[in-house]
Amino acid sequence: MAPERPSRSRTGSERRPSGELESTILAALWAAGTSLTPGQVQAAIGPELARTTVTTILSRLHEKGAVTRTRAGRGFAYTPTEDAPGLTARRMHSELRKEPDRGTVLARFVSQLSDEDERLLRDLLDGDPR
Repeated sequence: MAPERPSRSRTGSERRPSGELESTILAALWAAGTSLTPGQVQAAIGPELARTTVTTILSRLHEKGAVTRTRAGRGFAYTPTEDAPGLTARRMHSELRKEPDRGTVLARFVSQLSDEDERLLRDLLDGDPR
């Protein structure tokens, strides 16, 4: 009888939060400062993820416009299109575009800002680029 292989799947309590894999892979690309192949990304983040999983996540990030890719041998090497703050801003814009009542969304967003963030936003709106 063959030994039982450990399962690579996650149960409900072990499931990763939405976007965690994308964030981990983007962090590896930002840290590298250069284009990486899926194998290089896997080496950077550790062996927990299969290379095929890394490739799938990179392909999804490419479809979303978060990374570009160039030919590297038979595969691709990936580069982030923006830094972390730029990507966060893009995600915020994307969420805002989904809602027809933008005024209500923005009002609720602003009402939940800390005093410090509210001052920062006011400064930015007044033309202070910081």
